[in-house]
Order: sequence, then structure tokens, then C-alpha cells
Amino acid sequence: MSETVNVRGRQDRGFPQILPARAQSDLITELVRNRLDTVLPVAMKEAGLDMWIILSQEDDLDPLYKTMIPMDCWNPILQMLVFVDEGNGKISRYSISGTDTKDLYERPYIGQLEEKQWPVLLDLVNKRDPKTIGVNIGSVAWAGGGLTYFLYKQLEEKLPQKYAKRLVSAEKAAVRWGACLTDREIDLFRHVVEIAHHIIADSFSRMTITPGVTTVDDLVWFYWQRSLDLGLELSFRPYFRLIRSDAAIQLHGANDKVIRPGDAIHSDVGIKYLRMNSDNQHIAYVPRRGETDAPAGLKALMAQTNHLQDIFMSEFKLGISGNLLLQNILNRARREGIGMPRVYSHNLGLFLHQPGPLIGLPWEQEKALPRGEVLMQHNYAFTMELSTDGPVPEWNGQTVRCPMEEPVVFTKDGCMTLKGRQTEFYLI
Repeated sequence: MSETVNVRGRQDRGFPQILPARAQSDLITELVRNRLDTVLPVAMKEAGLDMWIILSQEDDLDPLYKTMIPMDCWNPILQMLVFVDEGNGKISRYSISGTDTKDLYERPYIGQLEEKQWPVLLDLVNKRDPKTIGVNIGSVAWAGGGLTYFLYKQLEEKLPQKYAKRLVSAEKAAVRWGACLTDREIDLFRHVVEIAHHIIADSFSRMTITPGVTTVDDLVWFYWQRSLDLGLELSFRPYFRLIRSDAAIQLHGANDKVIRPGDAIHSDVGIKYLRMNSDNQHIAYVPRRGETDAPAGLKALMAQTNHLQDIFMSEFKLGISGNLLLQNILNRARREGIGMPRVYSHNLGLFLHQPGPLIGLPWEQEKALPRGEVLMQHNYAFTMELSTDGPVPEWNGQTVRCPMEEPVVFTKDGCMTLKGRQTEFYLI
């Protein structure tokens, strides 16, 4: 696989395949089954949970619950997932609801009557006598805090007192479950990122942009519509902005959004496909008359940001915190003369900004952050989101920030991009 993304326009080999809904559903069921068989036992063991109860309701589903069920199902009224550690790495899995969870769970009750669901749950608890019962009341990782106060109080009141006292936060298990990808998911994530790159390439092309006419707002809606036409969800609202010289700003006004020759265009965009989120920041340039490439100063600035990316990936180590990783990256970058290095990377995959180690925030580069104390594990994916600053001689020495973002994954082989990275400007 080439490390460099082809950014000269739409790639010749054609757009990557997007599966029809039925095939997506079948694949997602198998992915969930694999996760339940492999990730779940590790998550519960590390968290010291004998039982894990996930409760949610039809129109307010727990974030983790949505990653644990098939795509092809309906979630009526009250939802109950129960996991029991039987020892020797075996986890019994129960769904106590009217939701068709295929063959992923045992279903001791398959109706929709809450007055019949609760006795089944209580019977499971009494028979298993768990010493620790995890519930999703996380205080740091919001993906692990999906249990509503209403359901928490119901659970407390319905459990025998001795078991109510054994309720503990399942946050550690939630982090492991939500942050860790299986090997199969990593392979598919590469495909998701490839699709994301193609949509960016379509956005940054003459097919889409007419200099002097098209605005950055037009690009927002093109990206959005293109994704919808492909049957894809968005990870978040698309974002495009102009990076231009001070002279151009004075000429056209600070609020001008029209894309013009001499402008760079910065994107921050992502899609969601097969339950996995992409998140990219790529940059294009509109050559002036007589130009065949971006100005050397802008190219040097991108190369500096690529250097920071190299440092970022090389500093990943098993078991370190996001806070320590941030400082290691920044300290090395400063030693190597990188201008104004800034890192604000987050876990990526089943969730956009959660729940694995946080590696800085745009507004906080020095102070240790609670979410930054989560420890690094293999098969965690991240956005390599960062920036550097530097002067652009062609713009009268103006200091310009070059932000870039690319999905990466940390495995036993180290940290690497999922599908290459941008090393040259898209030219429009």
C-alpha cells in the first residue's frame, strides 16, 4: 500500500464498493459476534466484573448498547443486556426484551412487558450471585455513562439490597469495549477510510469547484449530499474554510467565502459506514495563473506537519497514558525544531471522540486531562489530529497554521495510518 494518498483528483481505479443494506446487516452481525467472543471477555476481566447489566429504553439507547446488537432489529420499550462471567474466559450473554438479537444472545424472555422483564433479570442475578455488578455510570468516558438516572433508580429499588450494594461503574469495561477494534474491523476500517478519501477527492476537484464562483459553504453541502447519495451517514457536520493571504483577505473582505485562485482550502470531514467513523483534515490549493503547484512556503509547511505526524506515530507505546504520549510527542517535536507543534488527537472507530486515551485538546497542551489518563492498548484507532505553524515567504512571511488529520491504528506492529496520508496538496 502506498503511503501517499493520490490527491491529484479522483482516483483512476474507481470508487470503492459500498455494500447494499442487506449485506451490511449480515456483516455487522458477524462483526458484533466476533467482538462479543473476543473483546468482551477481556473487557470484563480487566474491569473485575462478575456481571455487566446494560439497560436502556427505546428512544434513549445506551451508546454501548447500539454497538452490541445487530443492525437489522427494532428496540421496543425497555432493553436489557446481561453478561455473566462464568470463569475460564466464558461469558454468558442474555437479552431480556422483545428485540430480535438473532443468535447473538440467549433470550429467556422475548416480550415487551416490563413487569415480566424485571423478574427474569432478578432471577438471573439471584442464581449467579455476582460479587460485582457493572452498570454504565462512567464519570470520565461519556460513552460509558449511558445509564439514565431513571433506570438506575429502578434497578436499585428492584434488586435485593445486598445486590444493590454491589453495583459498580463499568466504565473500565466500557472503555475497553468501545476503544478496541478486532483485526477484522481494522481491515474494514481501512476500506471505510478509503471511501472517505474518495469523497474528499471529489470535493476537491474541478468537478465540484469553479474558482471565483463556488463557496466553501457549497462544499459543505456537496460533501453532505455526496455522502447521502452513497447511503452513508456523516460522523459530524462537514467543515470547509479558506486559508488565504492577508493581502487576499484585505482585497476580498474577511467574510468572503468564494474560493479564488491563490486560496488554500481546509476540510474537516468524516463518514460513518459499517458502524465505524472516519475523521480527516485535508487541504487543497487553487493555483494562480501560471502556477502549476502550491507555493513552496505552503509545501514546506505541509512537510513540517508531516514530520510531526512521523513523530506522533513513532511515540506510541503499549500501556502509556494519553497525557504522557502528548508530552513525549511535543517535547521531541520542539527538540527537532518544529514550529508551534500542537496535538489534539482522540480515539476513533465505533465512536468519534471516545472512549480511549485522549491525546491533548486544541486549547490544552500542557495540563494533564482526566480522559488523557486512559492507558494505550493494542488495536486502538485514533485520529492523528495535529498542526504546526510557519512563515510563508510568498505571502510576505505571514505565519500560517497547517492542520492535518488522518486515521491511524496502534497494533503490535506499531502505529500506522489506515490508508495512507496526505503529503501534497490537492490541486484544483
